[in-house]
Amino acid sequence: MIRAKIWFRCAVVHDPVCPVVVEPAKISWEAKFRQVDLTIERAFKGDELLRRMKGWITVDPNKVIGVVNKFGRLKVLDDRELVIEMEEMSDFEGLQKSAEEAFGGQVDVELIKKG
Repeated sequence: MIRAKIWFRCAVVHDPVCPVVVEPAKISWEAKFRQVDLTIERAFKGDELLRRMKGWITVDPNKVIGVVNKFGRLKVLDDRELVIEMEEMSDFEGLQKSAEEAFGGQVDVELIKKG
């Protein structure tokens, strides 16, 4: 298993950024006829987290998801960090090339070294 960190250009300051989860999503209900005392905490999936970045990064998150899914999958590692998991080094190399072709310098993929 190969993991890579994905970096985007921030639409505001143009620095490389990667979203991280600070707190899990808290979901509850508003009921029409009674009080519902139920709250669920749920971690984001990788594509959910990336979709929430629309407007904050310089590329369309859905296009990034399409490119990434050809080579691996987005995952939130340890309920915090957005990474891409791939099977082989050739997937990583293909993703790097495709990201450069599709997004120029707006998206970078960086190998996470085991250690």
